[in-house]
Amino acid sequence: MLLSSSLLFLACGPDIREDRGMVFRYNESSNISTLDPAFARNQALIWATHQLYNGLVGLDSNLSVVPALAKSWELDSSGTRYTFHLHTEVSFHAHPVFGSGHSDPATEKGRVVVASDFVYSFDRLQSAALAAPGAWVMEPIDTYEAVNDSTFQIELKKPFPAFLSLLSVKYFSVVPIEIDTSSRYNLRDQPVGTGPFYFKLWSLNQKLVFRRNPFYFEKDKRGDRLPYLEAVAITFVPDKQAAFLELIKGNLDFLSGLDASYKDELLTYDGELQEKYAEDFRLTSVPYLNTEYLGIVVDSNQQISALKNKDLRRALNYGFDRVEMMRYLRNNIGRPASAGFIPRGIPGFDDTKVEGYSYQPDSVRAILKRIEKDGVVPEIKLQTNASYLDLCEYMQAQWTKLGIPVQIEVLPPSTLRQMMATSKTPFFRASWIADYPDGENYLALFYSKNAAPNGPNYTHFRNDQFDDWYEEAQLIVNDSARFIHYQRMDSLLMHEAPIIPLFYDEILRFTRSNVQGLPPNALNLLDLKTVRINP
Repeated sequence: MLLSSSLLFLACGPDIREDRGMVFRYNESSNISTLDPAFARNQALIWATHQLYNGLVGLDSNLSVVPALAKSWELDSSGTRYTFHLHTEVSFHAHPVFGSGHSDPATEKGRVVVASDFVYSFDRLQSAALAAPGAWVMEPIDTYEAVNDSTFQIELKKPFPAFLSLLSVKYFSVVPIEIDTSSRYNLRDQPVGTGPFYFKLWSLNQKLVFRRNPFYFEKDKRGDRLPYLEAVAITFVPDKQAAFLELIKGNLDFLSGLDASYKDELLTYDGELQEKYAEDFRLTSVPYLNTEYLGIVVDSNQQISALKNKDLRRALNYGFDRVEMMRYLRNNIGRPASAGFIPRGIPGFDDTKVEGYSYQPDSVRAILKRIEKDGVVPEIKLQTNASYLDLCEYMQAQWTKLGIPVQIEVLPPSTLRQMMATSKTPFFRASWIADYPDGENYLALFYSKNAAPNGPNYTHFRNDQFDDWYEEAQLIVNDSARFIHYQRMDSLLMHEAPIIPLFYDEILRFTRSNVQGLPPNALNLLDLKTVRINP
């Protein structure tokens, strides 16, 4: 069955533009360490590599899978074999790695992409010698092959309905085999892809510049060649307050997210743009596939014996006002997590189907009254990092007032992450940002076979019914039916309470008013191919 067909158009050559000089400028405070897509493990690296590379498929602004280098594909009746039909005229950026005559991407094409490039890219991704952090995405795949130059086939170990979404991550970007055979070039600082922009220059810790690819294969609905921008310029000011001032002065076109240092300067308590900035800037807010939560290790090695009691875990969930917390500590950036673990913005989210927690002090008192028959509620230690100390102190105050003493310990972020991975922190603050837009990516955190340190199940949650539903969901191709399974798992998770959901995050984007065509999406992916900067 044909699942998708391309709505894109192939470009045959460069075009002449009168509106040259459109440069999109943004700052990356966390720096960029590599332009190799196999290492695109955080937002800074994903944003940069997304401009340079393509994979078989991509995502639109609604997080639906759309064609990229594959113009169409079919899935066989077993649900395990995908056959991808490639565009036949897409070229890599011109690069010296292809030999003489292919060195200037502004005027020349590189080599045409063929299916064997995907074979090499997949081989490279799971190479032990490369040791890429993205190798985990290969886990569902059994075999893959180039049937011919324009046909690439993937066989999965078992049906995995979320596979196409997974295939959209930057780790699966195509790169040329010539990089492997060259001793002079590497993708870290000499990238060569097929994306809407090509690499121009990189002054470490100062500026990174990409230029428009005049041979890019996509066109817009009117037939105009993408991208519209002439260049992308990235600076590396580490201080977020200083970067904010650069935006105000007009030296940057875009800012994503808010730092506490300028939160109140830009936004009212209700999350609206301050009036003095309304003429110069545009605020866009969309759900972000990020759930902030507190995790509780619940297995037999639990270090806080009191938290083995499910009723006490539920009392902690009932014991603070998420609505008030969001208003006064987050300027209403995000929504209170009043349903399950799967966040707003993900396909299939329905907060009417999953019963979560609200502020219910009377329920807390009733639970504690039952618990206290067996003794005094002991003090509980919550470990967090400094960025979330204000939220944790807010919860601590409300819990203490209701009779649940909680102590807070602040740890460096790296230390906290390591302790979570090794199950050495029994009560911790964490977040989960989706790798790909499917509820399975969230529910995998509670599948017993994914228990840390071998997987992301940091709470060591184990429930036979949950595991059965999780495995059954992997066999359901129909989205609506699979989402029902997800809702059942999420509801069970809330009942057992190995976590305390805090809020579903939101993406706030501030752009200068002359920037047009920047599509929002719940993965906070920076897609610049349709952006224009008006005079």
